[in-house]
Amino acid sequence: MAMDLAAALEAMHAQLPTLADDVVAAIVDEVPSYRDAFSGPMGETISNAVELALGGFLTLASRGRTADLSSAPAVEGSYQLGRGEARSGRTTDALLSAYRIGARVAWRELSSTAVAHGLGAEVLADFAELVFAYIDEQSAAAVAGHTDELATTGRVRQRLLERIAHHLLRGSPVDQVAAAAERAAWTPPSTLTAVLLPESQVRQVLARVSPATLTVVDPPELEDGALLLVPDAHAHRRASLLRVLADRGGLAGPARPWLEVRASYDRALRARAAGFELDTETHLVELVLDADRSARDDLRAKLLAPLADLRPGTAEKLADTLRAWLLHQGRRDDVAAALFVHPQTVRYRMGQLRERYGDRLDDPETVLALTVALG
Repeated sequence: MAMDLAAALEAMHAQLPTLADDVVAAIVDEVPSYRDAFSGPMGETISNAVELALGGFLTLASRGRTADLSSAPAVEGSYQLGRGEARSGRTTDALLSAYRIGARVAWRELSSTAVAHGLGAEVLADFAELVFAYIDEQSAAAVAGHTDELATTGRVRQRLLERIAHHLLRGSPVDQVAAAAERAAWTPPSTLTAVLLPESQVRQVLARVSPATLTVVDPPELEDGALLLVPDAHAHRRASLLRVLADRGGLAGPARPWLEVRASYDRALRARAAGFELDTETHLVELVLDADRSARDDLRAKLLAPLADLRPGTAEKLADTLRAWLLHQGRRDDVAAALFVHPQTVRYRMGQLRERYGDRLDDPETVLALTVALG
């Protein structure tokens, strides 16, 4: 029987070139995604690789049940094949189908040779078990390679994307930002919008915005929460972004040319510090008035100096009346309605104010300054 097995293995080695071609042909026929990949010179290269893998199997088969499948040189080849398939954009489904087809064709032809050399049922059973164990080992190695390549590629690209955000927020030179974008294969958008949100909401928001969105790691000046830079969420698209952020504790800064996104981020930070939510653009007046709170307080104190010698309660009422008078452009009934007082009360208070301010209440620059100070 040993002589029969040796003769059978020798015959199998002799048929390897033909068997390798048959395996490749079957894979091309049954797995459409491999038709182009296996054509031309690449087909010959793959056929040679299949032949080497089958030769490795026959070497193991000559050792019988003691063969260590995991140490076969073809295992490393399968691992690298899996990595290459990931880089080519093919899935593990196609890869595993190819291995199953290869196992089927190899077993059919090699078993025919074994039978022709008089190998018994027990030997054939062992041989079959070894064939499919060998293919399982190769398949597992290929899947591991595919998975590792995707994970590595994903990590590398994420680091490259993070570098773009780093340059944008730190005001790096344009050529550095552009080079970082090119290395990451990230196409610069027309605009970027800074979005602040709780870290627990990042995944849900990312699933609903552009896949080119940049996730910023450890953004400057942000003590808690997360920062996303969302591309091309300007004009009518802003409404869609705001709908995504609604009820998620998010806050969107203004859309800015992509190289100027730091301005969007700064405004979002100021708006959040002021307690605003969702859309910074609905709070522009407040943000302008509070851009330099100390300066505004000084301006207010300077312009209300004519009231400084009055009792605090009286000074406050007159300041409120002056504010309403400015905002309602002197329409007495509207001022009275806003203050919940009688129009005659408004007339009386405005008389007091004119006594203290005189003609300055008709001076455009003074009116502007008072509007800002009391706004």
